[in-house]
Amino acid sequence: MADQKLTLTLDSGDVVIQLRPDLAPGHVERISTLAKEGFYDGVVFHRVIPGFMAQGGDPTGTGMGGSELPDLKAEFNAEPHVRGVCSMARAMNPNSANSQFFICFDDATFLDRQYTVWGVVESGMEHVDALPKGEPPANPGKIIKATIS
Repeated sequence: MADQKLTLTLDSGDVVIQLRPDLAPGHVERISTLAKEGFYDGVVFHRVIPGFMAQGGDPTGTGMGGSELPDLKAEFNAEPHVRGVCSMARAMNPNSANSQFFICFDDATFLDRQYTVWGVVESGMEHVDALPKGEPPANPGKIIKATIS
């Protein structure tokens, strides 16, 4: 349980994310639950901004959707938003994170303590870098399969 990983299988290869329940236990539990249910399988990265981040986790692919589970209470922490950090997307309400998440391409420390960091890419960041860019991309990259180990 202490060393859980989330693997996102993309077209170009696997992205392995070290989960951080020590930082955000509720968010890690949500991501794990959704991954185990197959919720993320086939879901696209609908917002990919070079030098900033790649966002996915919305089954509608629009950036407006989420899971049927209730929104999460914010678990903002001091972990900095730097390259490879995985954090939850949300609406204006701090307690509105649900299933959408983003992976930082570069330092985005202006997001610190305003978004919940729940993991960090351990390997495969080059596959995140290779995602088609755009808001939304013309042919968005997708999560073929998400697995918890």
